[in-house]
Amino acid sequence: MTTWRRISPAGRVLLTTVLLTGLTTFMFLPLLALEFTAQGVPATQTGFLVGLLAFCGQGFSLVSGLIVDRFGTRAVLTTGFALRIGGYLLLGAGLGVGGPDGTRLVPLVAGIAAIGVGGSLLGLSVKTLLVTEDGVEPREMLALRSTFVNIGVVAGPALGALVYPLGFGWILGACVLSHLLLGVRLTVRPVRRTAPGPRAPGKGAAERAAGDGWGPRQWLPLCLLGVAYWAIYSQLNVVMPITAERTTGSTVAISVVFVVNGALVVLCQYTLLRHVFRRAQARTLLLVGFLAFALAYAVFIPFTGWFSLFVFVLPVTFAEMLISPSLDEQAVRASSPLRTGLALGTMSALGAVGSLLGSSMGGYLLQTFGDGGDGSGIWPVLVALSLCAALTSFLLPKARAQHG
Repeated sequence: MTTWRRISPAGRVLLTTVLLTGLTTFMFLPLLALEFTAQGVPATQTGFLVGLLAFCGQGFSLVSGLIVDRFGTRAVLTTGFALRIGGYLLLGAGLGVGGPDGTRLVPLVAGIAAIGVGGSLLGLSVKTLLVTEDGVEPREMLALRSTFVNIGVVAGPALGALVYPLGFGWILGACVLSHLLLGVRLTVRPVRRTAPGPRAPGKGAAERAAGDGWGPRQWLPLCLLGVAYWAIYSQLNVVMPITAERTTGSTVAISVVFVVNGALVVLCQYTLLRHVFRRAQARTLLLVGFLAFALAYAVFIPFTGWFSLFVFVLPVTFAEMLISPSLDEQAVRASSPLRTGLALGTMSALGAVGSLLGSSMGGYLLQTFGDGGDGSGIWPVLVALSLCAALTSFLLPKARAQHG
């Protein structure tokens, strides 16, 4: 891959970190609720703990961005790895791994919180380093990062399912070992200068400097788009599982959607952004992406069953591949080089808000249109929301990316 050869050795280490942390995270994450239930944790506590993990991961991201900008990536990486390792150990202690005492709520809560906050610190610091890689456009690095993340999304659950019969402790052990080795590599041998301060101009520096002039009028539509994206995308976790089961009669239908979605992202996203849409403005990608969202949910108006699911997964994945990195790219270009962490943290925090609003909206739509009916009223609402977001993309300033 041409871009891989242009990336510095430090950048390759960072992408490998994204892959391995994603792989181990998705080894344990899909099995977490199952393990809690198997250990006798009440359903209400299970829901609280799983929700706490998501909240600490995304909700803390704004603070993480400020910390990255203030203290530099080396200190933040060290803290993030330490929190995650400590969190996995506390989680194991709370679940009674290796002991006869059963579950204990306090170490479970502390462990979940440490894993979530540590993941937020790691994710923001690694992403900040990647988008400031010399000689490579932020769009390319974000696309590569997303590809490596989705390899973990696809392979992690399968690997976790293979290891789980040996015991959940083996999965937690793999998480601890991977983070310990990566932590030693990235903190004892830092990947680059990490103290805050002026950065040498590189490719795209002119655009970054121009972004300093962005004010509230320009940031507002970007924030609205960030919330809208996650509100729409979160329906894959709320509305779609129930819809898939009802329309196909199969409980594995939604799993098929996620596997196909992850595989398409791994295979196509980098090529799509690096070659097909190489010269497109980020706001154009956002417009096309939200239109793809509208098309995806419109499929369910005339069609149901397996056919509708397979047609749906293509435009919804296309939307994901365009929108997610484009939001981060716009945020990076709108910020000064010394505020990259804050810009990326802001987009992640908007994701937390959008996911919460989207989950609540999805539940309301299901209750209003789904119970006792065919659910057909859900789709026009999601299509309309997607079209409104597409129109909002026109409010973003025009800014062309430089391409080599």
